[in-house]
Amino acid sequence: MTGDKKIRVGIIGASGYTGADVIRLAARHPGIEISALVAKAHAGQALGEVFPHLSHLESLRLVDAAECDFSALDAVFCGLPHGAAHEIIARLPDKLRVIDMSADFRLRDPAVYASWYGGPHGAPELLNDAIYGLSEHYGEEIAGARLVACPGCYPTATLLALLPLASDGLIDTTDIIVDAKSGVSGAGRTAKQGTLFAEVGEGVAPYGVAAHRHAPEIEQELSRVAGSQIVINFTPHLVPMSRGELVTCYLRLAGDATADDLRSALAARYGASPFVRVALEGKIPATQHVRGSNGCVIAVFADRVPGRAIVVAVIDNLVKGSAGQALQNFNLMFGFAEEIGLEQLPLFP
Repeated sequence: MTGDKKIRVGIIGASGYTGADVIRLAARHPGIEISALVAKAHAGQALGEVFPHLSHLESLRLVDAAECDFSALDAVFCGLPHGAAHEIIARLPDKLRVIDMSADFRLRDPAVYASWYGGPHGAPELLNDAIYGLSEHYGEEIAGARLVACPGCYPTATLLALLPLASDGLIDTTDIIVDAKSGVSGAGRTAKQGTLFAEVGEGVAPYGVAAHRHAPEIEQELSRVAGSQIVINFTPHLVPMSRGELVTCYLRLAGDATADDLRSALAARYGASPFVRVALEGKIPATQHVRGSNGCVIAVFADRVPGRAIVVAVIDNLVKGSAGQALQNFNLMFGFAEEIGLEQLPLFP
C-alpha cells in the first residue's frame, strides 16, 4: 500500500455492466482515485447519462481510448468483450498494472484460445505473464502480477467449489457434471434478441450446450491441481433475473471419502477467507443469499446414489463473478486488505 497516496485507476469498458459495477465499488474504496473512464460508444457523455444510478459521481465523464492518457494512471480495470481486450492491453504502458475481466488472458494455451474464441490471440507474448485471478487460490502470484486475468463467472463458482476437493483427492475427477444457472446480465449490456425481456421472461433455457467457452477454463484449472487432463460435463442455463449464479456439481466420491469429508475440506480451505463461506450441513444456498455482495456460499450434500455427492455454490455473477473479484485482486496487487471496498452485505429480499 502507498500510504496516503491514492492509486490512480482507469476503467476501460466503463459503459458495460461489469464496468459499472467496478465504478460502483471503486468509488467507495479509500485507496482509489478514479481518473479515467473509457468507453467508445458513449465517449463524451457524463457518467450519470449512461448510468443514472451513478449520477452522484458528477465529475466523471467517459472518453475514447485515444483521448485517455494511460501514462498518468497506475492501474486499469478492463471490462471489454473477448477479442477486444487483448489488442488494447498490448498497447498499454508497461508500468501499468492491469486487471482484465475479459476472457482474453484466462487460457494459457493460445491454440486453445483460438479454438474456442474463433480466431488467433492478439497478444500471445503476454500470456506467460498473465496470472489467473481466482483470488482465494492464487493470492501470492496475484500480489506480484502486472497482468491479472479474472476468471469467468461460471468458473469462479465452480472452481471455488471443486479445486480443494480435486487437490485433496476426494473426488473422482473423471466424473464431474456441472449444471449452472446465471442471470441475464452475464450476457452483457448490448441489445440481443435472445436477452430481450419478452424472450427470457417466464422461462429457463440452456445455452452453449456441450460448447460453452467457460468449460476449457474450468478444465484448465482442475487439470493443474489434479495432475492429469480433466474433461467435465458442463451445461449453463439462462434464468430470468438480473443478477445471480448457482452451480450444482454432481460428483463421484473417491475411495472411502464421504460428503462430510468434502465439507470439512472446504471449511479448512476457506476458514480464513473473508468471502467464501461453507454452509452448515443441510442448509441450501440461494442466489438471494449473496446478491450484490462479493460472497460465495458452498454447500455439500450426500447424494441418495451411493458413492456420490452434490456440491452447490452461489455467487453474484457481476460481483464475485467479475467486478468484485477484480477489485479483490486489485487489493492483493496493491497491498490492501482483501475486503476493502467490498464490505457490502448481501441485498435481501
